[in-house]
Amino acid sequence: MDEALERAQQLVAAYDDELRAELAADGEIFDAHVHLGHDIDGMSGRYEELEAVQTRYGISGAFMFCMDEPDRVPGFRAPNDRTLEHAARSGGRLIPFVRLDLGEGPIEEAERCLDRGARGIKLHPRAQKFMLNDERLAPVFALAAERRVPILIHGGRGLPPIADHLARLVEQYPDAQLIVAHAGIADMAGLAGRLGGRAGVFFDTSVWSALDLLDLYRLVAPEQVLYASDYPYGQQPASLLVALRTARHAGFDDDQIRGLLAGNARRIAAGEPPLEPTQPTGSETFAQPLTFARIHQYLSMATPLLWTRQADTIGVLGLALNACYERDGHARETEQIRELLETARDLWRVLPEVEDEGERLITVRATIRLILIADILAVTTRA
Repeated sequence: MDEALERAQQLVAAYDDELRAELAADGEIFDAHVHLGHDIDGMSGRYEELEAVQTRYGISGAFMFCMDEPDRVPGFRAPNDRTLEHAARSGGRLIPFVRLDLGEGPIEEAERCLDRGARGIKLHPRAQKFMLNDERLAPVFALAAERRVPILIHGGRGLPPIADHLARLVEQYPDAQLIVAHAGIADMAGLAGRLGGRAGVFFDTSVWSALDLLDLYRLVAPEQVLYASDYPYGQQPASLLVALRTARHAGFDDDQIRGLLAGNARRIAAGEPPLEPTQPTGSETFAQPLTFARIHQYLSMATPLLWTRQADTIGVLGLALNACYERDGHARETEQIRELLETARDLWRVLPEVEDEGERLITVRATIRLILIADILAVTTRA
């Protein structure tokens, strides 16, 4: 297992070079979505690890907030205090957002933290079990508009359609800038239809599927997109690779890439007015070699098995590997994917033998990282 894990780490590190080829030499990177703390789901975001990642990849700043912590009662007070401490420790690199529970004094907690230096608000309707038509949201949006701070709201899995209710809040409180996390995949068509082209509304890129980002880019303006990793759930270099490769695939120019990576978020952080959205870029159709379509299909099947820590009893990695031997004129890319997946297969096979929970988590995350990079290559290799 140690040999396979070392090989996995070396492979992932090699994609730092791929990433540098995608980045402009003078380009800034700002991460619009990171967590620090310990979630009740077992995931942890550590200050020292985040600092090391940001240093390694040249990430100059981030919007940062706590997780769904075991000591979140009452009203995330203790986790929010730690968020403010992390921000102070970072010397301004990490910009703190206050996380709220609508059922436990949200306005009082928001005001307390904003007065102490928080510069945004984080809401998570799935974790805190509220709907977007909840009347307790209006005072939160009113406070954000009054204080001129952004609201970042979970827009990923586990939600019903949210666009209509969220659009009404945006219309009622236009001075409250809004960031919809995870590209709004919970209701992408509705959110893009209601909020695409609206200055002051943004979508972050913290998703696992390159196809989600390709769809987002054709629906909303480049000025509305913010790079985000969702650390510690999102990992490098896959997080940056998927945002960059899909943006270039969609036709973003260099200025739009710079806006996605940092410029749009920096304007929010500085309290500057948002840029007026231009037209979306990208295509309504998507073409790729059939080899890579097959690989993507099998890797999409593999990912939830790994998330739930199941064995590959279906043999999906074997199917993806078999597809790598097709002769389709993309020998370099299929060889890259094959190498990633062979190592992922070796790690996945030994997972049942790993007894230490810490080592098991490291092994699972390394396996997922290899599969994600392989899938990014599969989806963004042009026909």
